[in-house]
Amino acid sequence: MRARIGSARCRAAWVAACGATIGLAAAAAAQAAPDPVAGGATFRARCAICHAIVGQQTKVGPSLAGIVGRPAGKAPGARYSAALGRADFRWTPARLDAFLADPAAVVPGTAMAVRLADPAQRADVVAYLATLK
Repeated sequence: MRARIGSARCRAAWVAACGATIGLAAAAAAQAAPDPVAGGATFRARCAICHAIVGQQTKVGPSLAGIVGRPAGKAPGARYSAALGRADFRWTPARLDAFLADPAAVVPGTAMAVRLADPAQRADVVAYLATLK
């Protein structure tokens, strides 16, 4: 039996369909929100071997404290590849995301070899890096 347009049954079906769509959209948006806590865990597992997060402490790579907004290749006391030393940009969340996805595509000749293929993981790590001052 088909519901007639404008009938209570048709309106109820439309409200249910809209509610389900809004619910799915809200769940997707909640999943898509970057999680700096998860990013910290990924950082410790994948990045902390080479990068410090305290002041100007340098390991194999530079400290990432205050990385968001900092000029690329310019942290005091850090050793950089010639390519990154010549870079002429500031680290923005978008630039960090692209660099973590494929460092050599952003800075050809960089010594950075680690990639994070998963976009959600990258978003989480970038959110974590943004908390480091």
